[in-house]
Amino acid sequence: MKQLLNFIPLIFFFVFLTMYDIFAGVQALMISATIAFLIILVIYRKIDKVELLSYLMIMIFGGFTLYTREPNIIKWKVTIINFIFASALLISQFIFKKNLLQKMLGKELQLNLAVWNRLNLLWIVFFISCGVISLITTYYAPDEFFWIFKVFILPGASLLLSLISGIYIYRNLKKHASTE
Repeated sequence: MKQLLNFIPLIFFFVFLTMYDIFAGVQALMISATIAFLIILVIYRKIDKVELLSYLMIMIFGGFTLYTREPNIIKWKVTIINFIFASALLISQFIFKKNLLQKMLGKELQLNLAVWNRLNLLWIVFFISCGVISLITTYYAPDEFFWIFKVFILPGASLLLSLISGIYIYRNLKKHASTE
């Protein structure tokens, strides 16, 4: 349900972008993201840090886009969020010696550290790749492709990697359970 509520603002953005222009799309994104944020808060009585960060980025980058009338500002949100996520996973694992994925999911899933580290590295590579592709498409691809990338390809890739991660976790849960 949460994922759907977080995806709906992208649909509103895309519809208003195609019907009107980037600035109408950004306004629709900001309004629908606020409504989704409030619905999540009411239903779940809490907001995850990732959801809060994403919402704040929409408001900050959307606000600057509308204020300056510079459409590339909203495009940077995608790039920066991906680099923030990659950095958080990287820094936590290699500097603080804590695996963020394990910290978030470790209460429900019992896996050995090597599995957690491989999973963490997979997501780091994914976020860096998405950030780089987003940066390239911001400046070198037609706007129409960027918005298709942002609204459909990127969430699709995230969903695919989530499924792959789930399969990987499931296979290693069995191995971990049989070794104990």
